[in-house]
Formats: sequence, structure tokens, C-alpha cells
Amino acid sequence: MSATLDLTCELISRNSVTPVDGGCQRLIADRLETLGFEIHHLRFGEVDNLWAVTGDRGPLFCFAGHTDVVPPGELEQWHTDPFDPVIKDGLLYGRGSADMKGSLAAMVVATEQWLNESPETGRLAFLLTSDEEGPATDGTIKVMQWLSEQQQQIDYCLVGEPSSSERLADVVRNGRRGSLSGQLILQGIQGHVAYPEKADNPIHRVGGIIETLQAIEWDQGDERFPPTSFQISNIHGGTGAGNVIPGEVILDFNFRHGPVSPQEQLKRRFTKIVDDASDRYEINWASSNGQPFFCPPGNFIQAVCDAIAEQTGQPPQLSTGGGTSDGRFIAPSGAEVIELGPRNASIHKVNESTPVEELDQLTAIYLAILQRVLGRDR
Repeated sequence: MSATLDLTCELISRNSVTPVDGGCQRLIADRLETLGFEIHHLRFGEVDNLWAVTGDRGPLFCFAGHTDVVPPGELEQWHTDPFDPVIKDGLLYGRGSADMKGSLAAMVVATEQWLNESPETGRLAFLLTSDEEGPATDGTIKVMQWLSEQQQQIDYCLVGEPSSSERLADVVRNGRRGSLSGQLILQGIQGHVAYPEKADNPIHRVGGIIETLQAIEWDQGDERFPPTSFQISNIHGGTGAGNVIPGEVILDFNFRHGPVSPQEQLKRRFTKIVDDASDRYEINWASSNGQPFFCPPGNFIQAVCDAIAEQTGQPPQLSTGGGTSDGRFIAPSGAEVIELGPRNASIHKVNESTPVEELDQLTAIYLAILQRVLGRDR
């Protein structure tokens, strides 16, 4: 097996369902320490984080990612044990193979190759967390706060999220929409279904609110970001009895938005819609969501695109689509952030997999990026 495939398999074999790290960061840290990296294991709450850095001059390039994975789901639907890496028909199966233990392995091996090639390199770091797939409150956001206290500044950051679509490295994300989640608790008056005049059914009233929310065009987006979307993820109401009008209904929802609709503006518009329909409600806004970020085309983006074109023969498409990533916590520091990783067709699904040959290709792309970014800035 290649060095990247071997390390990917080692990482997959460590059960690290969020927020558990499963020893992944220790495995990576031991390899980086032999290369001269200064290692910091940072634990916040139940979350393990790793900051590793080497070099003492020049701009700081950082590989960022997460060692935690989502739960495997229905085990009987997996062809193999999700934490026992198996190669079949050219694919590596296992939870995290694409999201994102394959990326982590490629980062480590590319770093080993780069430092063997250029021992007098510029500054290079790794920022890893086991809280990306979870609430994201004790992971990268806390590490960034710690880095600020240490007066350390990331200049360029590559997040190993699975950005690729039809082929490896066909898409590079140079931005992400912001995410704003909340919960609406609409209160009514509980009562007997036979006497509705003595009760107030909040489920009936929330229907009109949902209709209004779904009909709104929040914005039209801009040249960098698609229009804001609003989605309801969960709705809870009722006591379980068929003859009881419930006293409240709970709605979980999310906005994905660009800069044209700041979060405070979305909160005001949402609140007014609810307020027009009811005077008995509560809105709780989540605190760990992120603002949109955008890395404009420049020297860093060009270096990434040139490296991909050299290794694959085709330049990538730049995109701000998709979900959120921990890049939202890194970009506000002033770092230029992009996301580049394996194909995302199977992520979070049963039988998650990634093409074996693309692990070495991804390693070569990461190495070519290091050669351009750190080689240019030495």
C-alpha cells in the first residue's frame, strides 16, 4: 500500500464518532513531531484539538480538518464494518474515507514529502479538531481564540473538506454561505379537541407562519453567493393523545445566507413574521453558527488552481456552494481560506468510500500547493 492509503486505513480503523477522536490526533501528532513540529494538544470540554507548527519565518500556511466522523447509521446496510477499512473494486470503504480521513492522510504524507524535499521551508501548521461534525463549540472556534491569545496568525489555510464532485479536484470552495439556526416555540392553550373554543391550537397557527416563511424571497444573492435559503428541519407538537389540543408547537429551522442578508437582518424579518401571527412565542437562536466567508481570487487561489491543473490536466471550478465547514471560524482572523478534498458523493452515507488511486493524486496536489505557496514565500 502507498503511504497515504496506509495512513488513511489506520485512521478509519479508529472509531471517532463525534466528539471522540479515537487516537487519530495522537497518531498524526507523532508523525509530525518526528518532522520537527511543535505539538499542542488542546482539550476543551469533551473535544480534542491539535495545533502543530514548524518554521520560524514567512507567512503561515495551515492544513485544517477534523478527525471526528458522523455515526455509521444502520450497520446492516453497510457492506463491511464501517471502522474496518476494506478495498473493493478500486474503492476504499469505511466511515471517514472521504470525510475526511483521506484528506488528513494526504496532508500528512504531502508534508513529509515536502519537508524531505525542502527542509528549510517556511511556516507550516496543522489545525485539527474532533468537533466539526458535532455542535462545533469546543473545536476550531476555541483553537482560533487560543491562537489569538498566542498572537499567532494564519495567512493561508487549506481545509480538507470533500469539495470534489465528478472527479478529484474539479471544485475548490473559496467561500461558504453563513448558517443561522433557530428554534421557534409557539404557545397556545391546551384543551379537549371537542371544545376548541376553550383552547388555542398553535399547530393551526404555525401553518400560516410556515406558509409565509416559505413564500418569501429573502434576497437574490450576488455575484459570489446564491440566494438565501430557508428550511424547516424539525417540527414537534402534540401530546401523543388523539383527543388533546396541544399547548405548544416547536419548529427547528435554518437559514443559509450570503453577505447581502446579514444575520441580524434575517432575525428581524423572521421575528416580525412570527410577531404578526402571534403574541405568545419564544425564539431561540443558536450561538455556534458561522458568518459567510469569501476568499477572492489572488496569488493563493492561483497557486491552488495551478497545482490542480498541473496534476490533473484541468483547472478547477471555484464555488461557494454546499454546507458549512470550520473555515467559517478561521476566515474571520484574516486568513485566506479554501477547501479542497475528495469526492463528496458518498459522505455521511452508508458504505462511504473514496477511489484508492485518488488518495495518492490528492497527496500530489497538496504537495504541489506546498511547493507553490511555501516555495514562493520563502
